Amino acid sequence: MGRHRKQPAATVKRSSVIALTGLVPAGLVAVTAASDVGAADQTAASVLQYLPGDEPDDQGPRPPAVAEPPATADFVAHAMARQTRGAPPVVKTVALPDGRQRAAMPSGPLGVPGVAIAAYQSAERTLAAENPVCGMPWYLLAGIGRVESTHAFGGKADAEGNPLSPVYGPVLDGSLAGNNVIHDSDDGALDGLAGYDRAIGPMQFLPETWKHYAADGNGDGIADPQNLFDAALTAGKYLCDGGLNMHDLTQQSRAILRYNNSMAYVANVMAWATSYSSGVAPQPGQLPRI
Repeated sequence: MGRHRKQPAATVKRSSVIALTGLVPAGLVAVTAASDVGAADQTAASVLQYLPGDEPDDQGPRPPAVAEPPATADFVAHAMARQTRGAPPVVKTVALPDGRQRAAMPSGPLGVPGVAIAAYQSAERTLAAENPVCGMPWYLLAGIGRVESTHAFGGKADAEGNPLSPVYGPVLDGSLAGNNVIHDSDDGALDGLAGYDRAIGPMQFLPETWKHYAADGNGDGIADPQNLFDAALTAGKYLCDGGLNMHDLTQQSRAILRYNNSMAYVANVMAWATSYSSGVAPQPGQLPRI
């Protein structure tokens, strides 16, 4: 997850952000930041300055722009009321036996493992009911899942969404160039380490962030960062936090930047999201080095 990486000033060539064009209304080439926009929002706004206008051969089909009507006070109040849930889930990683079988589910667009598709689409349905203002599409979650763990290493998970082997990021002790030092925040309960943290699960959350946003995506009363269903729903909650609307490119960029404050990261996630929604694979130039 991006918060464990250092945040150098990223440079992305104009031709490297072609993926953004499929999600932007025609003619939109800049964003005026509001007075209360922070550094991350300014970075999100700067992403839009890299829109291509002279590389049409590299672009695949574009999903239609979605115009969202302004939310009325009654609608917002009703939407917020529907977010009220029962007791919070138990936050823990469940110990599972070895020898579990990989889920046998048909693959989705561009080979997304079936169990991962099921998790992303389940999260989309839950968020549509609990937080309709966000408008979270499954393919944006799939874009995050692709960049963070290649959908749990190509779908190496059982039918319940549990990876056959736990998914961990590198230890954040400063030994790996480009990563911050993050000291232990969970006594090793989630990441199995003492002294330092590491990102956990297929959506690569830091333990402290997971504890704050943890969601139960499969209805078992547990929020396990290793479980695809729990991780996908938690990622959706994290991206939607603060009333963000994923149909608005600036707000979507702001949300993605929470994972990694890098324009190259935003371009990669949006490229894969657009590809999963259209079925057209991204071109190498659409996937700048992160």
